[in-house]
Amino acid sequence: MTGVEEFENLRPLLFAIAYRILGSVTEAEDAVQETWVRYETSGVEPDSARAFLSTVVTRVSINMLESARARRERYMGEWLPEPILEEPYDDPARSAELRESISTAVLVLLERLSPLERAVFVLREAFGFGFSEIAEIVDRSEAACRQLAVRARRHVDQGSARFDTDPQAHEQLTARFLTAFQDGDVDALRDLLAADVQLVADSGGKAPAIRKVVVGGEKVMRLLASFVSPMGQLGMSLELREINRLPGLIVRDADGAIVQVMTFDVAGGKIGAVRVMINPDKLAHLGPVADVRVLAQKLRDLQRP
Repeated sequence: MTGVEEFENLRPLLFAIAYRILGSVTEAEDAVQETWVRYETSGVEPDSARAFLSTVVTRVSINMLESARARRERYMGEWLPEPILEEPYDDPARSAELRESISTAVLVLLERLSPLERAVFVLREAFGFGFSEIAEIVDRSEAACRQLAVRARRHVDQGSARFDTDPQAHEQLTARFLTAFQDGDVDALRDLLAADVQLVADSGGKAPAIRKVVVGGEKVMRLLASFVSPMGQLGMSLELREINRLPGLIVRDADGAIVQVMTFDVAGGKIGAVRVMINPDKLAHLGPVADVRVLAQKLRDLQRP
């Protein structure tokens, strides 16, 4: 097998590692491309292409995340990870771990970790790398990697009480949310939301959106209900799709272009968080994106006496 063939066979794994470390599709693709450049120009014929390339993509991703963190601190409004509809990598033996580690809820929690903690957590928890392998990848001792893993797991566990990643629970609640939203059923929406539910929107300042986190069942319900009529007037539709390996919703305009993507944190039979991605830069990899400002103007024209 040629080096190119080996790399292409491993590309899905490399992307999966990079995306979980970076929380960005575009940055993960850049990390994978940089990994290929280094592999091609290294002149090395490794005993294990998987081990070599996993090491390179992890180190590249750590470096990218260190510089990205400063940009995210200056980000306008709330920052959310870029959604992904289909992930090319799969491992039936670790399907639950892969699903949890790519869920929007966990990716948000991973933003609290240092780049090194995040890399160790991803390699260990999602992909099952041994600590001896991880130590070589991140150039730390096994003992240090174990400590990093413990700290990372503690941070994630502290937040995971607010959500679970059971796909059946997500599917049931998301389908009920879709029906209630389409019907404009305020009472049904209220029943689906936890008392302390949060609504978080990420527009990056590039689309009209709520910039602050909205907290509380009644407030979130009223905000969601206020969108029902405008969506109908503009001919928008909601599509139930798997997003980050869990059920979510895509909102499309009358022409089928993506307006926004919605994901949910589910716990105890209720929706604990609604996360709305509306930043067009973070949706472009999914397909044609609607111009939300144009839609807003159309709505104002329709509502004008």
